[in-house]
Amino acid sequence: MRELRFALFGTGFWARYQLAAWRELPQAKCVALYNRTRAKAERLADEFGISAVYDQPEELLRREELDFVDIVTDVGTHVQFTQMALSRGLPVICQKPLAPLLREARALTEQAGAAGLPLLVHENWRWQRPIRRLKEILTSGVCGELVRARIDYAHSFPVFDNQPFLKDLRRFILTDIGTHILDVARFLFGEPATVFCHMRRIRPDIAGEDLATVVLMQDNEEAAGGLGVTCNLSYASRWELDRFPQTLIAVEGTAGGVSLGLDYELRIFGPDGVQRELAPPPDYPWADPQYALVQSSIVDCQRNLLGALLGEGPAETTAEDNLRTLTLVDAAYASAENACVIPVALI
Repeated sequence: MRELRFALFGTGFWARYQLAAWRELPQAKCVALYNRTRAKAERLADEFGISAVYDQPEELLRREELDFVDIVTDVGTHVQFTQMALSRGLPVICQKPLAPLLREARALTEQAGAAGLPLLVHENWRWQRPIRRLKEILTSGVCGELVRARIDYAHSFPVFDNQPFLKDLRRFILTDIGTHILDVARFLFGEPATVFCHMRRIRPDIAGEDLATVVLMQDNEEAAGGLGVTCNLSYASRWELDRFPQTLIAVEGTAGGVSLGLDYELRIFGPDGVQRELAPPPDYPWADPQYALVQSSIVDCQRNLLGALLGEGPAETTAEDNLRTLTLVDAAYASAENACVIPVALI
């Protein structure tokens, strides 16, 4: 069995869970850690039995024999570290979003393409077990032609406690969770033609927006418009369906509908009534109970990306694919700032 050696850049909150998820995949082995604060990397290295620790990324890349690099640092360093690895001829898996700015993400994608190197994006939200099952139901055609959909991610969970740097982001919820949710919208329903967005800042102690409503519309040449998908995002909400970190989804079709409700319950509506089923996430002992739904999806996401690096099949979330999600994020900000509908093709 071929084994790929990799280095993990960044040892913050999510690094521990990505390392644990890699351990579920025997064809990948982490051989080195980088973090600008060496002591932090050393603590994680001790926990996972990793012998090589660096606080200088160039030294790591010069000394270690690697098959790829996994970047789990804050978004402000993604461009620097991705360029550094690509210049060494190494494939890269980069935490979403690929770059702070759309033009920077495009430049990285072009650099990887010119070098003939895989540039993959760790976008795990679409790999949540209940969302994958919802996709299967939609693909079956049981709902008929899709008419309208809604995706809700609205919570009061203190996300800043574990990730305090989020308070300083001038572009917050659309960049952070919005990247996930708009990727899910693309995964489930395809590419939209236009974007309209309204956003607000509710908390007084943060720099960016913590509430956004994004409406995605598809083209339909035979009617005034196509499928509309409304994405509601909030980290300032208290409501009866507040169950962090669950994503709630409702889809209407001409023949029926399907919803993903609380605690992974799927309800399929049709002429013969309502069918119910549960699609709970797999249980991993290393997952934080508060984040287990999300963290369990890391395994399937990384399995897909690793398979691509091994030549076993295509990756779903390539840099090229992620550019389409980042284009929607950029369009959403442009829409909110200008109070208008933005054609995606113009971004």
